[in-house]
Amino acid sequence: MFFSRSVVAAAAVAFFASAAPAYSAKVENLQKLGRESYYAFVEQKVPAKAEPKDSAKTVGRLTTKTGEGTDDLVLVLSRTTDDDDQVWLKVRLPIRPNGTTGWVKEEALSSLQPVDTWLKISTKTYRATLIKKGRKVWSSPVGVGQNQWPTPKGQFYIRAKLTGYNNPVYGPLAFVTSATSPTLTDWPGGGIVGVHGTNQPGLIPGRISHGCVRVPNANILKLNKLMPVGTPLTVT
Repeated sequence: MFFSRSVVAAAAVAFFASAAPAYSAKVENLQKLGRESYYAFVEQKVPAKAEPKDSAKTVGRLTTKTGEGTDDLVLVLSRTTDDDDQVWLKVRLPIRPNGTTGWVKEEALSSLQPVDTWLKISTKTYRATLIKKGRKVWSSPVGVGQNQWPTPKGQFYIRAKLTGYNNPVYGPLAFVTSATSPTLTDWPGGGIVGVHGTNQPGLIPGRISHGCVRVPNANILKLNKLMPVGTPLTVT
């Protein structure tokens, strides 16, 4: 049996149309560490999804306030638009397990806030470094978690800044990070890793804490002038 060319062509078009993959929206990367990154304040308590669609699995939930009472924020990693022209943002979540990311609709967040900084902390060399617009602008020796209470490694961000302590253990100020300790931390309430000052600068550098990162007071005051909240954080 033979078929005409038009019949064969029509059949081929139908076959490839049925075999074509489902529509895949373009994902725009919004993070260039140390040069251009974005964060946004949380305006709605919505679930974060594993994929940019309402039917996707929920991986976490946004909160408008941190446990310390500050306005909560998330680091924004990328952006896409679904078939219904809804804009979704992929964000880094301050939840367990560390490294969790999820998709939320753009309307749940504030306008994007730009940052040109990137904090890097090495648990091997006991040193923290701040990159701004591609250049190193600050560096300091630090104390990190002891072996039994390690400072978690991975990609995080600066979630909040706290000042006005009556307890000298934390120095003049502390940065709250999105990292959580798998064991313990000397952060109030437990679980959340901070970058803060110290009343024992003589112990720095080394493995001296329960998971937090301790910085000499003079150095963290200098860091405060250079690093805004929302700054991406890498711990190696």
